[in-house]
Amino acid sequence: MRKSGYFLFILLFTAAFTIRVSAQDIHFSHLNRQPLYQNPANTGLFNGDIRLTGNYKDQWRSVTVPFQTFVVAGDMKWKAKGINFGALLFHDNVGDGFYQTLEFLGSIAKNLKLTSDSSHTISVGVQVGLNYRKVNMDKFYFDNQFNGLIFDASLPTNEAYQNDSRANLTSSVGIVHCYYYGKGNSLKTGISGHNLNRPNQGFYGEKVLRDIRLSFFSQLDHAINRELAVIPGIGLNFQGKYRELILGSQVRYTLINKLGTYRAVDGGLWFRSRDAVVVRLGLAMQNWSVAASYDTNISKLIPASSARGGLEISVEYIITRFKPKKVIHRICPDYI
Repeated sequence: MRKSGYFLFILLFTAAFTIRVSAQDIHFSHLNRQPLYQNPANTGLFNGDIRLTGNYKDQWRSVTVPFQTFVVAGDMKWKAKGINFGALLFHDNVGDGFYQTLEFLGSIAKNLKLTSDSSHTISVGVQVGLNYRKVNMDKFYFDNQFNGLIFDASLPTNEAYQNDSRANLTSSVGIVHCYYYGKGNSLKTGISGHNLNRPNQGFYGEKVLRDIRLSFFSQLDHAINRELAVIPGIGLNFQGKYRELILGSQVRYTLINKLGTYRAVDGGLWFRSRDAVVVRLGLAMQNWSVAASYDTNISKLIPASSARGGLEISVEYIITRFKPKKVIHRICPDYI
């Protein structure tokens, strides 16, 4: 069974090179560091009771007004029922017109054992939420506002377009298979579908259906020895005519893991096809985990971007509730 897990990962890794990848509008370079956005079945897939995550991405600052993305999320386990719950708040701000996307998602997932020893499990998740989009035409510049010498913001634009916004419901489903082997080793593979109801994202009365996004990921966490572990991974996204492939690996070195103290550092190199090379560093201390990366642009935008892509930061905090055993102290009688 262990060999079959390795074979599956290598097969998917190799097959990825045959796919022609062009681009994707919203994405994260940190694979599996925003699990609820990646796949609703990731809800509750962690060691602990409550998980809080945060992500920030700033890109294309050297080209235009930076594209900025913020995400905060949390998920928890209801162990008595074997059900996991999660919620995610997503905000994205794009370009000169401050085109904003605000999305709130709630997810629920169920984890099932496929084998008696829990070496194979499968998680099925559903996600439903509200998507809000807004375009601000006051932030754009138009030809009519140039007086022949300079730009004059007080001049009328003579454009009929006004600010507009739209709110829609959105839905997603996903499934994740986990294979645990050895001590702390795992292979997680998942596939999910997002925007299944294809909400209308058009403005000014125009109907523009949001494309369904199909997402796939696979990540291996394998310990070479007590201190050193490799964490290769692959992620694929398909949305309409857009494609994204990200693959690479982290190497984790455990500084200390004994007597309730845990410290580890990691570093890795990732590649987003035809778009960027990503260098990522991370630090883990007790229940905290922090990672930072920088995208070096390698696409056709290099003349404008000067190879500068974007900064990304992710934070994770896990809460574990320990219930101490009730110890009954016996009192020796006086006559003994």
